[in-house]
Amino acid sequence: MTDRRASTPPLTQAGLNLIGQALSIYDADLRLAVSNRMYQAMFDLPPRLTRPGVTFAETIRFLVERGEYGPPDDPDRMVAERVEQAMAFEPHYLERTRPGGQVIAVEGSPLPQGGWVTVYTDITATRAQERLLRARSEVLSEQLLTRHEELAQTNRKLAATNAALEEARREATEMAARIRLTTEMLPAHIARLGPDRRYTFSNRRLGAVMPDAPSDIVGLTMEQALDPRTYAQIAPHLDRALGGEPSVFEITHHPSSRRIRVSFTPDTKGDGGLYALSVDITEEAQARAAVAQAAGRQVAAQLTSGMAHDFANLLTVIMGLKEKLGQMDLPTAAVDAVQAIGIAAARGGMLIDQIAGLSGPRDLRPRATDLRAFLAEVTMLGGASLPEGTTLDWQVHGLEAPVLLDPEALRDAMLNLVINARDAIGSGPGVITITARALRDTWVEIDFDDSGPGFSAEALDKALEPFFTEKGGDGTGLGLSMVYDVVKLAGGRTRLGRTPGGGARVSLRLPLRQPPPGPPPTTILLVEDAVHIREAVRDTLVAAGHSVLEAATVAEARDLLAIDGIGLLLSDIMLKSDETGLDLARQAQARAMPVALMTSLPPDAPLHREAAALWPVIRKPFSVEKLAAALA
Repeated sequence: MTDRRASTPPLTQAGLNLIGQALSIYDADLRLAVSNRMYQAMFDLPPRLTRPGVTFAETIRFLVERGEYGPPDDPDRMVAERVEQAMAFEPHYLERTRPGGQVIAVEGSPLPQGGWVTVYTDITATRAQERLLRARSEVLSEQLLTRHEELAQTNRKLAATNAALEEARREATEMAARIRLTTEMLPAHIARLGPDRRYTFSNRRLGAVMPDAPSDIVGLTMEQALDPRTYAQIAPHLDRALGGEPSVFEITHHPSSRRIRVSFTPDTKGDGGLYALSVDITEEAQARAAVAQAAGRQVAAQLTSGMAHDFANLLTVIMGLKEKLGQMDLPTAAVDAVQAIGIAAARGGMLIDQIAGLSGPRDLRPRATDLRAFLAEVTMLGGASLPEGTTLDWQVHGLEAPVLLDPEALRDAMLNLVINARDAIGSGPGVITITARALRDTWVEIDFDDSGPGFSAEALDKALEPFFTEKGGDGTGLGLSMVYDVVKLAGGRTRLGRTPGGGARVSLRLPLRQPPPGPPPTTILLVEDAVHIREAVRDTLVAAGHSVLEAATVAEARDLLAIDGIGLLLSDIMLKSDETGLDLARQAQARAMPVALMTSLPPDAPLHREAAALWPVIRKPFSVEKLAAALA
């Protein structure tokens, strides 16, 4: 039997023993939890019946058999009746005269967790004095004494009930505190509003969900607590909810541009108020937009896949030669030209991705990107197409650290914007300005402004739609549509507007995310059967500080897998042999070796799909940054 007294501190037990009344506490299973020394002395109990864990039935049987409750005609019945009464766990007060003439008051109170605490008081002397007073009093009437006794008994019962109510109040207070703590820990704003639209309860999370909103809002109306534009979006739903109609909806919190989901649940059993739950779903909305955009890009164009494959291999060679030239001592003009070749080849790789993506959903390839270097490249490429007198400037506010985005996709989008701005400005002098900034910790906002005549009212409404153009036969109507497509696929948004000077403004908002760390320099086993492509990729890896082992076939690579210190297998998916790069990747994986695969196959090719389900796949041509992003 478990000794439950072990949980009672010695100091507490000593204090209980000093009480002049007998005390016992039984748990919900009717086993003794705590008792004091007076309890044993008052009922002359053997030590075994005062040990924690002894059952109530054992103690009652001992007292019944000893004649505590009168002649034990049927001990089993007498024990069963008292156990049944005890299981009711109801407050009680009674006075009992023991066989020896001792009168004890028994006062029991149930415990919230089950069981009860009972206090036994020896009132023999008190009752003797009352009898003496009854016998000798010539002033007090029989009725007065009777009423006095009834009142005393009622007061004792009331005291027992008050004790139970006090314990219930304490439990309710503790429960309310636990509920308050729980609501403060949740990543959501939880509140209740009365029919007058004032907050009667709120955790302190409103400011976390909607930045700059106050946290202490109890007593305020919702209109006072929220900014006007946010409240204007909520007000119609609030009206319906106060009318008894529940609703779940999404809004944009304009001061922070966060996406918020709000739920109103009418309080049908109360005073006609409602419960409100608000959650920041910005990342969910970004991901949802990206998935929706990807799902809408299903186009059948299988005839371009072969051309895309061959062209990608050629660009891989160009990228490798660019890396070689970059390590040579060249004149300044040649260095700029080599840099432009690399940028153009990277852009060509993006176009190949677009061609390949015609037969399936397109995938962005975000990686760590320095926005200052990125905008400098855009300026260098876009500036070459501008007429004399038109300038292209850029500036970045904050954003010192690299951000995670697809620079090739964004570069192509921004070059489209440069061309659109050039055409809008015409031959006259003009200014094109690109401004990037962080919008809190949620978005990267890039404003593309020009000094042209600006968008017409119709263009503001339709310019993002495919094939809409105001250039007549000189335009395809796909430029801004492509920009919208790229930004939406990344989980962002595109907005058209006018500059303070009346020119056109295109605002791009992209999710602000920090890039994962890239892999440290390591030894890479490179497997590629095309010599010129293998050399180009090798030079790119070596320029990034990696050591490279080369193999042209699966058989050669298999012999090299056993070499200690190889940190990565990088293999083409398609090899001129009976085995593919996937077969080699499985063998490397069995050795716990990291694997990455490269290919020019379109995303919907069976081998590409099979590889992408198991390992990182990088489309050719690629840079070391792309490889790092894929591995991360």
